[in-house]
This record gives sequence, C-alpha cells and structure tokens, in this order.
Amino acid sequence: MDLNQKMPPEAVELYTQFIHGEISRRKFIDGLKAYAVLGMTVSAMMTALMPKYAEAQQIRKDDERIKAGYVTIPSPDGNGTIRGYFARPNSADTRDAMPAKLPGVIVIHENRGLNPHTEDVARRFALENFNAFAPDAVTSLGGYPGDDYKGGMMFAKIDKPKLTNDFIAAAKWLKNRPDSNGKINATGFCFGGGASNQLAALLGADLAAAAPFYGAPAKPEDVAKIKAAILVNHGALDKAMAGGWPAQEAELKKNNIRYEGHIWPNSVHGFFNDATPERYNKVTAPQAWARMIEWFNMYSRDVA
Repeated sequence: MDLNQKMPPEAVELYTQFIHGEISRRKFIDGLKAYAVLGMTVSAMMTALMPKYAEAQQIRKDDERIKAGYVTIPSPDGNGTIRGYFARPNSADTRDAMPAKLPGVIVIHENRGLNPHTEDVARRFALENFNAFAPDAVTSLGGYPGDDYKGGMMFAKIDKPKLTNDFIAAAKWLKNRPDSNGKINATGFCFGGGASNQLAALLGADLAAAAPFYGAPAKPEDVAKIKAAILVNHGALDKAMAGGWPAQEAELKKNNIRYEGHIWPNSVHGFFNDATPERYNKVTAPQAWARMIEWFNMYSRDVA
C-alpha cells in the first residue's frame, strides 16, 4: 500500500480496530458508511480491506524447494500440546550427507490464529535457509477456523499464561531439533510482535535475535533479562505503536541490549501483511524483510 488514494486512511484504521476486537462488526460497518460518499460503497470497502490470502501467497505449499507440514508438540506447562506449521529448505537435506544444521525462526501470528499468511511467511524463511516454525495459539480450541474474525473471538478466550508456556515449548523444540544449529530467532506481527519481545525476556540466552513488528515491548522490569539482539519495526503512521518506541529504546539502551529500531515511513499498522493490500506497503515491507534476514543471519549463523 502506498496509502491507496481510493481508500481513506480512516477506513484502514477502522479495519485495524475491528480485527483487533476493539470494535464490533456492526460498528465497523457503521463507521465505513461515513466514507462511502467518497466514491466507494461500504461493500466495496469491506471487500478491499479483508485479507486475500490466495492472491498474496508467495510460496506454494507444495513448492519443491521446501519441506513443510503440520507438527504437534508437547507443552506440559501450557495447554498440553501446541500445533504449528514447520518449514525447512530441501537443499539442507541430501542423501549422501548428514542434514545441514540450520538456525531456526519462531514465526508468531497476529491475534487471529495461524492463518495462511503466517504459514506463507514460514515458507519464505525456509527459502532463506532457516528452519521455521509457526505455532497456532488457538490449538487448544481446535485451531485456526479458516476465518480471521472467528479466529479473533477464539483467541480472546485463550488462557494467556498457558499460551506463553506453549510458545516457550515451541521455541525449545525448534532449538533442540537434531537439524538445528542450536540458535533460534523470533519474529511476529502485532500480538506476535509483542510475544517476540516477551520471548526475548523469558528465554534469555536461548534466543539469538528477535525482530518484532508493531508489537508491545517487554515490561521495563524484564528488559534486563534480554540477551537477544532486538530489531524493532513500526510504521510511522501507526501512532500508538510508534509513539511508544522512544520509551522502549530508552530501556534497551539503559540495559545495554543490542538493538536497532526502524520507524518505517508512510506505513500503517500491519504494513508487512501483503494479504491485506490496503495496509501493505510495497516499498517498506520488502526493506524490513531484507533487514530482518540480515539481522538473523548476523546473530544466528556461525561466521568463519
């Protein structure tokens, strides 16, 4: 998105509030009515704002360059188990040699469950030569239901302390796999960005790096526990999240945490998500992706 000329930014903000559960579907629709006079009907605006997973897919599920599928792992301190989507490059496995040991990335979705976009991001990491695991926060309620609105309602019911332990279990599983080099990273979007910051504090030296996107920072009292290198990403037009960056940066500096922060210009909350084209920024999203790959390579691969 280069802030689409036809779609008012206020309508994009209404979608953000709706999908985060801050307003009801009725209030979302009623809010859009105020902008219908600008040349788009409410129906047209809703169609434009809703996710388009099939159109946005970059890497097919059956792409021959990767091995990908669903895995359920134990989480005794969480909800018992957590299911997720694991992807790994085929190039790392050969018949004549031991499988290559790769760094890992935990990919944490927004507050709606493991939708197709997050799975696609995991496949993108596989093609960058990482083991990627995208856990589904709503596993204990049956898993992502195939609808973001329903997924959001399910997510609201999840026991959050147990979910945190589910993510810790997922991270440790990825780190301890026989095809892991023992170094893992974390990234996530909105809720997942906040979860990445939280994991950095909870995992300490077990996490090499984190690259949260528009996520809440770790609590100030927990920042000293962070050992990972932190790469923060916010959209400049995401006033709530970007406005909190100076305080987060001050805490990172005070505790001597390795970090880098980017406030991406002309970018709203959700600017990385190409499945929501009215939010997606086709300039800054690829730049943020490239910097994240550099960051994870820097901190989770052995350098000769």
